[in-house]
Parts: sequence; C-alpha cells; structure tokens
Amino acid sequence: MLLIDNKTVEKVLTMRDCIDAQEKAFAKLLTGEAIGRPRLDMYVPCEREDGYYRWGCVEGANDGIFAVRLKSDILVWPKDLGSGGSEQKYCIEPGTYCGLVFLYSTQNGQPLAIMNDGHLQHMRVGGAAGIGTNLLARQNASTVGMIGSGGMAQTFFEAIQCVRDIVRVKVYSRNAQNRQKFALEMQKRFQIEVQSVDSPQEAVKGVDIVATCTDSMTPVLEPQWLEPGMHVVVLTPRELSPSVIERFDVKIQQGREDMPMQESALFRKGISGSPGAYVGGTPLEQERLPKAKHARIQTELWPTYTDVISGKAKGRTSEKEITFYYTVGNWGVQFSSVGGLVYKLAKAQGLGMPLPLEWFTQTIRN
Repeated sequence: MLLIDNKTVEKVLTMRDCIDAQEKAFAKLLTGEAIGRPRLDMYVPCEREDGYYRWGCVEGANDGIFAVRLKSDILVWPKDLGSGGSEQKYCIEPGTYCGLVFLYSTQNGQPLAIMNDGHLQHMRVGGAAGIGTNLLARQNASTVGMIGSGGMAQTFFEAIQCVRDIVRVKVYSRNAQNRQKFALEMQKRFQIEVQSVDSPQEAVKGVDIVATCTDSMTPVLEPQWLEPGMHVVVLTPRELSPSVIERFDVKIQQGREDMPMQESALFRKGISGSPGAYVGGTPLEQERLPKAKHARIQTELWPTYTDVISGKAKGRTSEKEITFYYTVGNWGVQFSSVGGLVYKLAKAQGLGMPLPLEWFTQTIRN
C-alpha cells in the first residue's frame, strides 16, 4: 500500500503519457474492459451563511485497477466586480483542499494506494482537452486563444501543444498580473510565443483553437467571436451560453455523465456544475446555492468520443466546421487509467510512502 503525494505524481507523470493512458482506456469502454460511474455529489449546509458543503465522488475501472476519487469542499460564490461572479472552494480554510484517490486491485481486491488528487486532477482535465483537440481540431491548427490563466489553464496549454504543433498563443484573464505571469512562464517553458492580451475577444480573434479555463459563473465567450474552422474546448459548461453552443457545427461529448434518475426534492441536476447531486438543507438554506443563468446544456443526443473512434458518429468533416469537445464524462475511467499509471510508475521507481496493509484490511466480515 502506497501513499502518493502531489510531488510524486508530478515527478512520474508526463502529459503525453496522461493523454495516451486515457485514450487507451476510453477505447476499452467499447469492449467492456473499462467501466465508470457518473459523478455524484451531495450538498449539505455548512457553518457559513453564504456557502455550502459539497461531497463528491466518482469511480471507474480498467486494466486491473479500480479507482475512487473523493472530494470534500466548502463552496462559496463571491460576486466579483464587473463580472457575473465566480465559484471558490476550500477545505478547513481558504488555500487548503481535500481530494483523494483510492486505488484497488480488481484481481484480488487489495488496496493499492491513496494519492492526493491535486496534480492528478489538473493533468487529467488538461489531458481531456488534449484528447478532444486531437480528435477534432484541424491537423494544421497552430494558434491558441486562452481565457483563464490558472493551474487548469497550464495543463490545458500543455496538452494542446502535445497534440498539435502550436507556434503562437494569446491569453486573457481578469487579473492582468496573473495572465502576464502565465504568458512569461509558458513561453519560457515551451519556447512558444505567448502574448497576454487585454480582452477575451482579442484572445479569441483569428486563432485555430479556443480554450476556456475559468471559475466564472457566467459565459465567457460570445457567439460572434467564433470563426469558421475553430475548435473549442472548455473547462466547465458554465462558460458557455446556448447561443454559443448553437454556433458549433460538430459537438462531441467525452462520455455520458447524466445520472439515470428523475429530478426530485432531494436529487437535482446542474447544481453549481454538478451533473447530479443530492441536496440537503431547509428551503431557506438552499437559497444560498447559485441559480443557473441558463438552461442546462442538453447533451443527451450528442455523440461521444467512443462513438467517433468506433465510426458510429463523424467528427470534423471539413476545414470550415466549428467543432466543440465537451470534457464532461468518463471521469472515473480517467482516474483509474491515469491514477493506475502513476501507481505503477511510482512503485517501479521506489517512490511513495509505504503504509502497512493491515491498516486497511480486517478479519471481521463486513
């Protein structure tokens, strides 16, 4: 049994390997060799009158490894001046977070590892952007417009340049200092021209690939900004409006993440970005939860990544189509594939902290 921290994950996991592991695992969904359960969250009132507690979990299995990803967050929704607000989260206090991935052997049931999910999560999500870009972007795509300059934006950037020969990037975020820092760091790291710009429209204008990676509670793209031939990938559905979605000629979702349940007093869809959630609290306490600015994106009829690679559905068919990859779905399989790879690499390199297996097994039948 290993305890694997973020530094170890960062040391052993490359973006190229992260993308390859996910693509192989997604292909196994077609044969039943991989399986995942949609994400399910629970919301409970917390001690803050302007926030809520959220527990999230998702599971998946492939290649002999079962993964459980758990998150424990306090959510708040501050109203930022001049914008539609954002979502912030923490565990215990701002700046600390609790996310864990548990790995088990599907061969004999043995607990294999517990790992921090921070760096793994950033790589997983960035890898999804790379998978979608590889599937749908024009082969000659070489320029990127980014909205957002945080940790997720860095791995989006890294993944996109893994699958296309990128020569120029424009980046915008509300904080000028952050976007300038992002531009300097990415330019130095990848030896690619990265320019900080003063508006989201300027970031998007004239590029081949558009990537949004923000915590905004309102859309960050306008439909008139999109140009023929673009490929678009986003971090959260909140970043898109229905009018933007109507501009996409090709819409592919990573996987189907909707829980097969009817909405009820307890079970609701689309709460603060959760595909499905059980919500506790009195009606007054539930007033703290943010109200959707737009109707939930209806993806039920959209083809999936596996539909495209199996030939059941088409991807891009012309250079002028505007394509969109929705990175929601198959999350459990992502954690089992990438988490499993990290475990194998860490074990082979003698990394991670060994934990006594007897801490996690017992002689009492449960």
